[in-house]
Amino acid sequence: MKLSPRFVTQHSSRFTALKSPGVDAPEAQRDPRVAETVTAMLLDIEKNGIDAVRRYARELDGSDAADFELGAADLAASGTRLDTELREAIELGSARTKEFARLQLDHLSDFEAEIVPGLVVGQKYVPVGNVGAYLPAGRFPLTASAFMTVGVAKVAGVPSVIGSTPPQPGGGANSAVAYAAYVSGIDHLYVVGGVQALAAMAFGLLGQDPVDMIVGAGNAYVAEAKRQLFGTVAIDLLAGPSEVAVIADETADPEIVAADLLGQAEHGPNSPAALVTTSERLGRDVIAAVDRQLETLSTASICGPAWRDFGSVLLVESKEDAVLVMDELAPEHLEIQTADDDWYHAHLTNYGSLFVGPWSTVAYSDKGMAGTNHTLPTAGGAKHSAGLSVSRYLKPLTFQKISREATPELAVAVEVISASEGMSAHEATATMRLRSYAN
Repeated sequence: MKLSPRFVTQHSSRFTALKSPGVDAPEAQRDPRVAETVTAMLLDIEKNGIDAVRRYARELDGSDAADFELGAADLAASGTRLDTELREAIELGSARTKEFARLQLDHLSDFEAEIVPGLVVGQKYVPVGNVGAYLPAGRFPLTASAFMTVGVAKVAGVPSVIGSTPPQPGGGANSAVAYAAYVSGIDHLYVVGGVQALAAMAFGLLGQDPVDMIVGAGNAYVAEAKRQLFGTVAIDLLAGPSEVAVIADETADPEIVAADLLGQAEHGPNSPAALVTTSERLGRDVIAAVDRQLETLSTASICGPAWRDFGSVLLVESKEDAVLVMDELAPEHLEIQTADDDWYHAHLTNYGSLFVGPWSTVAYSDKGMAGTNHTLPTAGGAKHSAGLSVSRYLKPLTFQKISREATPELAVAVEVISASEGMSAHEATATMRLRSYAN
């Protein structure tokens, strides 16, 4: 999430940097060493199967499990190991996310229409057959990931959804992640992490059929594995470090804006956070508030470097300039905290998900409480792509039914075009039908 050199050159008069990123490098730059390692692992696992998966599990996860699957009884009992408040919060997040997915599903409709007499066309939505969800549980277990990946897939009607999650230091799955997967409707959960988990799901090495699609976030190795497995399987998207941006004016509370910027910077030391503001005073107050809040945050060792190296505050003169700059940044998460939120909502076009008004914080979506999906495009991907949704698990399959009566018009036109292209076999398919029609 950064302004391109072309944009800076063309529009330098329309913004002023009150704070610039401390490093000048792509946030999600591909590391050739990561790509090389992942390539070697995938080739090894494809050739040597489950034995290679077990070897990597021992070396990288410290797991000697003979069977990676978390049994159905243990999966169902995972919630009993949680505090009541956490268990109820997980249940709420799962329910909210499924409800939003159902609303999306309600607006995806099969159709059939006769566009000219005898020519009927249509479309129907068919779910993907098998999905594999990666559920991170490293430094920060992302409990809500199962809501967004497993739960939404089940609402879409996917018959089989399996998941994998890395083992904890003491062995076994993270109980909160496991329970989130359980209430989301997962069919099988395997305790194996990283590249080996994605390869095992893609190649069908876990006692299930190979999956058709892999979804879910992860570290650089997981992202690279998804990149290289794309084609063998479908993927949701290639997401880099989490991003947040805020448009705020003089009416915003600088402490709230600062807190929201740091809230996403907490994801990792390379997570970008940007403020675009029409108020110089607000911009400088937010910078000061970030510094104050970092003094007491338990995760300051993560948020601090992220803000220092990838944080920015840009001052603009007008709402139109704010939209121009923000659409170029195309952030994963975008908050609006202004006196004219509706105007911005109507004019902004490039973002993964929008949070309108000072009461709408990204964390509500991150933890599943808002219901919207938090698997979103990063690194400018919002300029051309949307985030994960119920529609991603559905294939819009088209069909056509053409009657005898509609044949002359279609066949003659196809003959003409095919002849001009020199594609005689195409031409013949139409010519034969014209003869049948004449007879």
